[in-house]
Amino acid sequence: MSTVEARLANLVGVSQKDKGAAYTDLLKQLVAESKPSAGDILKVVNHVVLEDHVGLVVARQVLTELLKALQTDAFKSDLELQKNIIESTLETLQPRVVSYEEVAQALRLQLADLLENEEEWSEAARVLMGLTMDSGRLSNDEEKLRVYVRIVRLLLEDEDSVQAETYQNRAGLLIHSTQDRELQLSYKLCSARISDYHRKFVEAAMRYQELSYAGDLDEQERLHILSASVTCAVLAPAGPNRSRVLASLCRDERTAQLPNYTILSKMFLEHILRPNEVKGFEQTLKPHQLAKIAQSSNDKLASAGGTSMNEDSLEADGESISTRTGPSTVLDRAVMEHNLLSCTKIYNNITFLGLGTLLDLTPAAAETMARKMIEQGRLRASIDQVKRLITFEARDDEEAQGKAGGLGDVDQETEDTGGYFTKKWDHNIRRTAANVETIVQSLHEKGLLSHSTAMTS
Repeated sequence: MSTVEARLANLVGVSQKDKGAAYTDLLKQLVAESKPSAGDILKVVNHVVLEDHVGLVVARQVLTELLKALQTDAFKSDLELQKNIIESTLETLQPRVVSYEEVAQALRLQLADLLENEEEWSEAARVLMGLTMDSGRLSNDEEKLRVYVRIVRLLLEDEDSVQAETYQNRAGLLIHSTQDRELQLSYKLCSARISDYHRKFVEAAMRYQELSYAGDLDEQERLHILSASVTCAVLAPAGPNRSRVLASLCRDERTAQLPNYTILSKMFLEHILRPNEVKGFEQTLKPHQLAKIAQSSNDKLASAGGTSMNEDSLEADGESISTRTGPSTVLDRAVMEHNLLSCTKIYNNITFLGLGTLLDLTPAAAETMARKMIEQGRLRASIDQVKRLITFEARDDEEAQGKAGGLGDVDQETEDTGGYFTKKWDHNIRRTAANVETIVQSLHEKGLLSHSTAMTS
């Protein structure tokens, strides 16, 4: 029998009122050793928790002492020892966790801190998920919110946006319960990042931009968040919604300091982007923003079918036609759709072959992209499949930049004053008066009218 087991056996006969002090003293002695033994400490923990004669009150006293000991320098200098003791203690408490909820919660929070410091994000989140939210210190809504936001942040570090959204939704029900500015900003940042991961880029860009104005954040942090907003705006699907965001960002003087300002301004001005301009921007993207996208089966059939029967290939004048049937990444799609919209400022119409050459797609794939944008209301154009021609409808500048200078849709009901017919009437009067003047001048030159008669006329 080991020394610790022998000492525990000797304490069995101690009176109940002295057991608390006796077991606590034993634990203190083990912790105070130059090299504390995890095995010896865990023997004491298992004994007080599992042996019925020890009693619940005594067990809680010993576990409380253990919590204090884990905060001492002896354990903080040996993180592996600390983690081992906490994990084993939680495993021991699990069958009886209802009786030791507060201790279990404190141990889980300590373990989460350790794992987070070691950058084991998912493991730290999993530990926090095991917390009982309706008891102990977490009965307060604000504390629950703090834990939920922390879980979301940890999951996003490992790019688990699906599970993160579940806890973000729970946090959303409690966000009203806090006035803590730091916690509110953390929640908003998590919301923006989740939108980013789920490729809701317009929504993410607006949320990032809103956060970039927060005075509580450091200037560099705000610029970093603004840069994330610009990135999401560039990746957003081309159309009026993105144009509004681009306009708002271009009006922000701070964006001129950012490395991705060039591509932002070119997209805002609807200039066609070249591959070499996109390549530098691509290097700044995060892995989830470079994820491959899959084509729908209908799009594949349309592109493949169009390619095999494409008569426009005879007009290529010896130039090779692209074999790409669609964008491969989110960035690819964003740039192609942007370039397609930019065409409307240069051309009145364009053939499928010409558009395919510009977008580096097969003619059929270019037609498919244009068709989808027309269906979604992001492109005003018509397609003539017989002539294999796309005709763009005229856009006014206000609509091209997303209406109201990029501030949003403004629905105004104006009274019909018949202005069109009034202008037409005025134009007819001016034209008639000019014709009469021409006739009078002609008659006067031929001497058919005297000067006084002309003046009277």
